[in-house]
Amino acid sequence: MDTGTISAKRHIFTMLDVDGDGVISRLEYLTRPERAAQALGRRGDDPLVAAARTAHQRVFASMDANGDGEVTFEEYAVWAGGEAFDAVCRRALGSLFDLADADADGALDREEFTRLRAALGNPADRAGSAFEALDADGAGYVGRDAYLDSIRTYVTEGASPMADALHTPAAPAPARRP
Repeated sequence: MDTGTISAKRHIFTMLDVDGDGVISRLEYLTRPERAAQALGRRGDDPLVAAARTAHQRVFASMDANGDGEVTFEEYAVWAGGEAFDAVCRRALGSLFDLADADADGALDREEFTRLRAALGNPADRAGSAFEALDADGAGYVGRDAYLDSIRTYVTEGASPMADALHTPAAPAPARRP
C-alpha cells in the first residue's frame, strides 16, 4: 500500500470514527444513514432511508473482520479497497447519493451535493470546489456514477479531484489594500 492510499484510508476512517475514540463502532456506522436522512430532509419511514440502512448494515458486517462490533484502523485498512468498494460500498454510498437526489433524476445539483457532503462530515465551504471538480463539463450537476467513481478512485489510488477539493483548505483571500 502506498502512502497516498494509506492517507486516504486514514482520512475516511477518521470521518467514520465520529466520536474520535479510535474505532468505528457498529452504532456509530449504522447511524450514518439516519444522520444523512435527517440533514437531507428525509423521513425515517422513507423507502430510500430503509435501503440506506440495509446497505450500511452489509458494509459494517463486511468490514468488521472479527465480528466484535468495532472496526479498528488496522481492520479498515486491510478491508478497504476496490473489491470491498465494488462488493458493498458502492451500494451504500449510492444509497446516500439517492437520499440527496430530491428529484430522483440520478444527478445532484450544487445545493444537493453540498448538503450531502456536509451531512457526511465534509466542510460545506469546500463542497463547491469538489462539485466543480466533478462537474467537468459545467452542466451544473454531478451524475451518480461520476460521484461514486471518484470515491472509488480515492480509496484505491489515494487521490481524486473531488477528494482533493474536499480535503484541501481553500487558499486565503489576498489582503485588501487600504
